[in-house]
Amino acid sequence: MISYDEAYQLTMESISPLEIETVELVQAVNRVPGKDLYSRVWSPTCDVSLKDGYAVLSDDVKNAAPDRPVVLKLVGSIAAGGDWAGEVGPGQTVRILSGAPVPPGAQAVLAEEFAEAKDNSVRVFNNADPGRNILLRGNDVKEGQKIIQAGKLLNPPIVGYLASAGFNEVPVIRNPKVAIIATGDEVIAPGKKLEDGKLYASNLVTLAAWCTRYGFTVETRIVIDREKLIRETLEEALENNDAVITSGGAWKGERDLVVRVLETLNWVKKYHYVRMGPGKAIGFGMVERKPVFCLPGGPPSNHIAFLQLALPGVLKLAGRKHPELPKTTVELAETIRGKIDWTQFVHGYLMPGEGIIKYAPAALKSRLQMMATSEAIVKIPEGTDCIPVGSYISAYLLN
Repeated sequence: MISYDEAYQLTMESISPLEIETVELVQAVNRVPGKDLYSRVWSPTCDVSLKDGYAVLSDDVKNAAPDRPVVLKLVGSIAAGGDWAGEVGPGQTVRILSGAPVPPGAQAVLAEEFAEAKDNSVRVFNNADPGRNILLRGNDVKEGQKIIQAGKLLNPPIVGYLASAGFNEVPVIRNPKVAIIATGDEVIAPGKKLEDGKLYASNLVTLAAWCTRYGFTVETRIVIDREKLIRETLEEALENNDAVITSGGAWKGERDLVVRVLETLNWVKKYHYVRMGPGKAIGFGMVERKPVFCLPGGPPSNHIAFLQLALPGVLKLAGRKHPELPKTTVELAETIRGKIDWTQFVHGYLMPGEGIIKYAPAALKSRLQMMATSEAIVKIPEGTDCIPVGSYISAYLLN
């Protein structure tokens, strides 16, 4: 049995990102670019106005004030996307709208609240230093400028930035296809009649929901505890998917068949049993470069093993540089206790505190209710049996 840290390291070392595919820009959110991306254009393509107002020469209005207005001749107007054939000369001004190209000769844009137009003249009541209210060519992005590094997660603002840099599609790491297989004679699909001794495949649904949240393609199967059926299901799953996650059958009982079957499929085992709780029965290995995670069937063990080892592994397939749940610093509202000889994970709740979020461990007896209502998970590292109230630690965020 290895430590959690060793298991995590082995998982990361064993898995490589999938190949690159090109997708439309709007489909790239929460994806990872497969290479550095550089701007194809200048944006803006020319100097543009940041305000509705008047394009002026700074010297013409340097002494303008409410009690001594300067009068300029209005010689034209220009709107965003338009053009004006001419050049602003001394004593002249051009009406300009936000986003419009600054006409030649103009040095600044005077906001319209400092001017008053009448007929073909404009009375100016304020100065405008060179560059005022002007967005210079290439201020947002310059042609050839690096926009984003390979491996950085694309969020909506970055996608918009890429659009301004001339992209309509981007090369990203392909999102994995994941097969999730629940085993057990007692497990049935939601929606079927629940007979005595049976239970719905809640683990299966939970795992599939997590994978769906990250944009993975998910295939789910339920198979009874028969070696032949498990083998056939695993072979099909490995043929059609990039990763396989099994739920149940990971322990040492006579009906725990998954690992036994995998060993006949040239499964290169990396580990089986980890010093972590819940989730110690997890197994992980590779079948022809495809990761296979075997999760225990108990709901808390299943959930923690998935979140702390299987999910990071599948996120690595998708090219994530930081393949884990988001984290934040919290203050413990209660002392939390674990076992000194393994890594303990604790579900809990978040509460507002004075300047920092507080965390309290979940105390519900119902396993499924605890998992459903928890907002965060904290880790008690191996070698530590408790962390006292008031300590500041990292928490994995579930919401």
